[in-house]
Parts: sequence; structure tokens; C-alpha cells
Amino acid sequence: MRVYNFAAGPSTLPLEVIKEAQAELLDFAGTGMSVMEISHRDKAYEAVVCEAEALVRELLGVPEDYAVIFVQGGASQQFAAVPLNLMHSGKADYIVTGNFAKKAWQEGQIYGEANKIGDSSDRTYTYIPDVDSLTYTDGADYVHITSNNTIFGTRYTKFPKCKAPLVADMSSEIFSRKINVADFGVIYAGAQKNLAPAGVTIVIAKRSLIQEPLAICPTMLKWKVQDENKSLYNTPPAFSIYIANLVLRNLKKNGGIAAINEINEYKAGLLYDFIDNSKLYKNNVEKEFRSIMNVPFVTGSEELDAKFVAEAKKAGLVSLKGHRIVGGMRASIYNAMPVDGVKALIEFMKKFETENR
Repeated sequence: MRVYNFAAGPSTLPLEVIKEAQAELLDFAGTGMSVMEISHRDKAYEAVVCEAEALVRELLGVPEDYAVIFVQGGASQQFAAVPLNLMHSGKADYIVTGNFAKKAWQEGQIYGEANKIGDSSDRTYTYIPDVDSLTYTDGADYVHITSNNTIFGTRYTKFPKCKAPLVADMSSEIFSRKINVADFGVIYAGAQKNLAPAGVTIVIAKRSLIQEPLAICPTMLKWKVQDENKSLYNTPPAFSIYIANLVLRNLKKNGGIAAINEINEYKAGLLYDFIDNSKLYKNNVEKEFRSIMNVPFVTGSEELDAKFVAEAKKAGLVSLKGHRIVGGMRASIYNAMPVDGVKALIEFMKKFETENR
């Protein structure tokens, strides 16, 4: 029996995609093998990578002078790849708005002067600093942000306008809302939150920025090398890319970014509206910066929070326990979470509130 999976990642996938992958599991594209068994040099598999790249470009409107590559190691590995590819002058700016933004900043300090020019930890990462009032470092190689914060449930409503290239970790919101790729120097995203199983990370980078990685940059982390080899420099995370391709196809078929963004706003609106009018639940994020992908909430009682998570699981609503840093509950309502799943959660929350006043 399928449940509604509210996990922050690995997360729920479109049911249509799972069924399609299931149907091809023993015989992919007439090869007589699973996609997990064929060589990444096989023409049938090369077609998967080429189609996935083309769909990323089409759905996001990626300019021709940008590379689109699929790499291993998760977004956390890109915390090192960013400075190793871009930090030529030895200094960069970071805006720290959550746990992963902090980790990226800490990693950047290994390779040069990583300046923390914005920090929302003073209010437990419940807001995004005013990007227009920040002091950006002259001559910085890039400015790094985390556009949506999975743990704390915030997102940027507007992006920094700065002289240095803007680098964004978009792991937990990629393909959920319209963005102008040309406003960024680099976008990267681990796929396991909103696109595919764990194992693959998308990097979208302006080619003029990635031609001269640092001398100490390992070959496997050189975006230029991956771009020149069409993401096939070595054996890639083949199954994850295959699923990502199916998800991207599904997204295009269902109207693309504009259509899914409308649904995402609707789902989040339903849930936030219920929380705001509840006497039991509370969301601590400043309303202007609320994420439409990750919705944390609490009852005010750790005992009651634990009871909520346990009873929700019995009702087929799983992975609602909040991150250990925040506690409480968290509903991750990514692209693949159907409206019916959010409505089912709200109905359970109503029932639980009535029974636990």
C-alpha cells in the first residue's frame, strides 16, 4: 500500500514515473537488460543523458553558453567544488541562512577567504537577510546562497544583485518555480529532494567561469572536464540520471515549471492557512520567507509532537518528524507530492488537534 511520504530527501517520486521505471526494469529500450546493467558508453544510455540535459535546458530556459552536467557526490561535494572551480582571487562571499548554507561557508574557508556577509542565525534561521543592504566584498570571485532551506523552511523571495557571479544551491527547490538562469553564474542541486533518487547532482554553470579550475582541483570535480565529456567522463550514477530523465519528461508533459509552480503555491497555501488558523500548531518562519517546499511546524510540546508523528505514520502519513536541529514536524511537499496528500495531512491535523486540546 502506498503512503504519503513527506520526507525531506530522499523524497517521494511521481507515481507515473515509478510505474514507468518498473515496466522497463528488466528490458530497457529493447536492450534486454536493466538500465542499471548496461554500459554508460552504450548508445541507448548516452541517449538518456542527452535527453536529460536537453530537458533541463528547455524547462529552465538555460542559455546556450551554460554547461549542464550530472555529477556524483551530492550537493555537499559541491561545497568544495565551488571554490575549487571559481575561487581564483582567494576570496568569496557567503550568505548563511541555514544548516547547509553554513556547511558550504565552512567548506569555502578551507580554500580561501570565505566572507560571511549575511547571517540569519540570530533568529534561528527564520528569515532571509535583506540582500540589498548587505556589503559585498570588492573583487570577490562569487557570492554563494542556498535558495531554499530544507531544515528551517525558508526561501529567497528575491535574489542578490551583485557584481560577482551568483552561485546558488537549489537542491530542495530545483524545478519548483521559475528562475532566470542568466542571473546566476552557477546553480547546483542534489537530485534526491525534488527530482530523482540520491546519487546525482545537477550543475548548471556559465562556461566562461569554469575554464580554469584551481590547480589543486581534483579531475573529478572539474566542471570543465565533466562538460567536455557530456557527463560521461567516468561511469555516472546511471540509474539516478535515468529516473531524473523520466521525472523531467513527466514535468514537461504536465505543463512545465509554470504549471507545477501554480500547484506548489496552492498546496503550500492550503497548509500554511490551516496552521495559521490553528490553536495547536505553529510555523515560526517569517511569512515573507516561507518555503513552498518544506513546511516545519510544532505543537509546543515535545511529547505531543512525538505522538503526532507516531499516529500520522499509522494513518499512512510518513516521514513527518522534524530535523533534529529544529524538532517538531516538517512536511516536505515537493513537486511529486499530490494535492490529495496535503489535504490528507490537513485532515489528520484537524483530527489530532480536536483529540488533543
